[in-house]
Amino acid sequence: MRTTFRDVKSDILAKITLGEWAPGTLLPNEVDLAETYGCARATVNRAMRELAEDGIVERRRKAGTRVRSAPIRQARFDIPIVRDEIEGGNAEYRYALVSREAGPAPDWLRAQLALGPGTRAVHLTCMHYADGAPYQYEDRWINLDVLPMAETADFAATGPNEWLVSTIPFSNAEISFSASAADARLAEYLRCSVGQALFTIERSTWWEDRPITFVRLFFRPGHRMTTRY
Repeated sequence: MRTTFRDVKSDILAKITLGEWAPGTLLPNEVDLAETYGCARATVNRAMRELAEDGIVERRRKAGTRVRSAPIRQARFDIPIVRDEIEGGNAEYRYALVSREAGPAPDWLRAQLALGPGTRAVHLTCMHYADGAPYQYEDRWINLDVLPMAETADFAATGPNEWLVSTIPFSNAEISFSASAADARLAEYLRCSVGQALFTIERSTWWEDRPITFVRLFFRPGHRMTTRY
């Protein structure tokens, strides 16, 4: 019988609950667990991701996964494809590619994603509109060492986030939220005043420790994000 991620999650949770894996225990790596359960590594990864989201384990890149000393409740952020977000609000969605350029990754991006020397990336800036009004300015970099096809992909017709979702999954993500002061370029595209505070999201994603993309998303003034826990 095929082992599902729910089977793996249930068994790991049972081991933790029964004390076989005590708080602070470093769990076996995903490759070893996949061999133990007779399933694909991706199956184990999804089980681990859900246990982390449930606050049962703590995952750290390159440091492994440990049982939390005390389970926590975590806020969850829905980050949908912007088209779905806009159309879900009963507004008409429109997308526009502003610019694209491929070349060597700049030093700050190599530092951000731990990219090797000579890594190439494609840089895209895009606009998303709701009922004709500016909604989001997207500033994205895609690692061409992992996704070389991104260099020739038709981003004029499809936004990079939609393209990424249909092209490759992600196993890890880092997300930060902040307020940014609009510079002249952002003010022009988002139709706001220079210096006005904009809700900003920065997100990096990986697939099996291989960096995929880094993006900054700037939202029109007054944007709100709702969480649940």
